[in-house]
Amino acid sequence: MTSGRHRQTLLALLEGWGGAGCEAADMGPRLQHALAPYVHEMDTDWLGNVVGLRRGVGPDPRPRVMLAVHMDEIALFVSAIEPGGFLRMVQAGGFDPRVLIGQEVTVHGKDELVGVIGAKPPHLMAPGERDTAPALEELFVDLGMSEERVRAAVRVGDRITVRRSPIPLLGERLAGRAIDNRISFAVVLECLEDLRSRLHPADILVACTVQEELGSAGARAVAEKYRPDLAIVIDVTFGTSPGLPPHMSFELGRGPAITMGPNIHPRVFRALRDTAVAHGIPWQLETTQDTTGTDAGVIQLAAEGIPCGLVGVPIRYMHTSVEVADYRDVVDCGRLLARYLARLSREEVEGLTCF
Repeated sequence: MTSGRHRQTLLALLEGWGGAGCEAADMGPRLQHALAPYVHEMDTDWLGNVVGLRRGVGPDPRPRVMLAVHMDEIALFVSAIEPGGFLRMVQAGGFDPRVLIGQEVTVHGKDELVGVIGAKPPHLMAPGERDTAPALEELFVDLGMSEERVRAAVRVGDRITVRRSPIPLLGERLAGRAIDNRISFAVVLECLEDLRSRLHPADILVACTVQEELGSAGARAVAEKYRPDLAIVIDVTFGTSPGLPPHMSFELGRGPAITMGPNIHPRVFRALRDTAVAHGIPWQLETTQDTTGTDAGVIQLAAEGIPCGLVGVPIRYMHTSVEVADYRDVVDCGRLLARYLARLSREEVEGLTCF
């Protein structure tokens, strides 16, 4: 299996930043640049969503399919400046405070400042404190600067992101921060690259959404604005590792997880599954009896209701700075979407109103 065309693009995106609510500062322009060769039109909105349109073949009206990927990453922001210049922080996303102690961070103030996250040394903790992980409120950022310089350079509300370059591992695997969900944008690029040699009857909207980690505000806005005939959300899911239940985690390198459940239109699920089987693309089954915790949750309920599908790239150690993925899953997921879109007809889209 080829390693794909956009592994290096993904590595470059993992060097950027896009904390929820501040995606337009850095990540939005990066995604626009990477997407531009594959789309006929590009649009942005005041929230920071980036939407590209790749037109299909055939007469109007053509079906409209939205491929939705969120561009934001979990981040922190400054909540207070303490005496001595130490920064207190709160979350903009879902960090586990246990993984933050000792991390290098970037504070996006007037300039980008490098700091470290510190906590009380274990030697000075009371016996009861040593048995529990510090809460986020007990941690702080140390910029190594005087209080005067810190107050001149940083304001309450400035974003803080973990500072880590991606790490190539053996084979096609890699580790890094913000793989959730930059890796799904790589899936879309692999899909669009595949479609360059195929005809597709549907217009394809690539929606790079903001604020998924804060409740999917961006996805709600683009779904209401563009009202696609159907949407496929690409996100990450839990990769197998010690201690995880087998039915709730998925093997790296064994293909994307295709989700079935009430958040998902059954015909879209079956079509994705059947496409994978027909083309020999490895895939895994993910089931849920609730909302999926992805942009599909709000897209499904937008307008008069939008049929949704969901595919997930398995990653380990989600919401840490060392998320691990296998790029073979990106390629397989891109192939799956390209072949599904190449065969999707107006009749099939209209049939989604019939269960």
